[in-house]
Amino acid sequence: MTIIDAWLQHPTPAFLADPIFASLWRWMGVKTPPRQLPVEFTLAALDAAGIQKGLICAWHGPHGAMISNDDVAALTQAHPERFIGVGSVDLRHPMAAVAEIRRCVRELGFVGIRVLPWLWELPPDHRRYYPIYAACVEQGVPFCLQVGHTGPLRGSEYGRPIPYLDNVALDFPELTIVGGHVGYPWTEEMIALATKYERVYIDTSAYKLSRLPPQLVHYMRRHGRKKVLFGSNWPMIAPKDCLAALDELGLDDEAKALFLHGNAERVFGLDAAAGA
Repeated sequence: MTIIDAWLQHPTPAFLADPIFASLWRWMGVKTPPRQLPVEFTLAALDAAGIQKGLICAWHGPHGAMISNDDVAALTQAHPERFIGVGSVDLRHPMAAVAEIRRCVRELGFVGIRVLPWLWELPPDHRRYYPIYAACVEQGVPFCLQVGHTGPLRGSEYGRPIPYLDNVALDFPELTIVGGHVGYPWTEEMIALATKYERVYIDTSAYKLSRLPPQLVHYMRRHGRKKVLFGSNWPMIAPKDCLAALDELGLDDEAKALFLHGNAERVFGLDAAAGA
């Protein structure tokens, strides 16, 4: 079956060396993070999991680009059959950010924009995001973010879905929103928003399927089958390990296909992007 990973990154040396990830390396049992990761390592991880395509994302924070849009574009151009780009922008410069979103979509072929609220220490209903949302609607691409507690060494309140993301969905009903990392420990809040709003979705990145909250699995089996996308958050978690318990979720064939690829294709317009 086709599998699309909705959230992964190929880290740059600056990303690998950033001290905010110390907690993640500790959880992974890595005492000395690698200085560099060859792209073949990321491709091999996708191959080991049977993943055909991955949405590979840029990272931009208050101190600049940790993985730049051009870094991501170089990978998508070198491996167009495997990687699809998701951009990121600087919230401090709204007009430049709007112009960069247009460049990401029109020139680089990216299919979404991702900003991490915990990295900026600003909740997603802060005024600095609103030009970004308008530009995403204008360009017809989803806005992606992290929801739930923060694994890296930053505060978690910015990832709480209600009231912050609830306010965004109310103010921008035309905006497609994908909340990554399932929203734990506020998963029920994230499910409530995905149920309430037509354009709000959840991806399972940063979680092995064996550790998904039971209420999310129940949602995936029933009325949320068109609302949840598979993601790994590679290299923090190996995609193969994420997928190991797939058959234990109790998804029927339709729900499984939607989760593994159908929802990502629809939400990110991947069939249309491939045709273009």
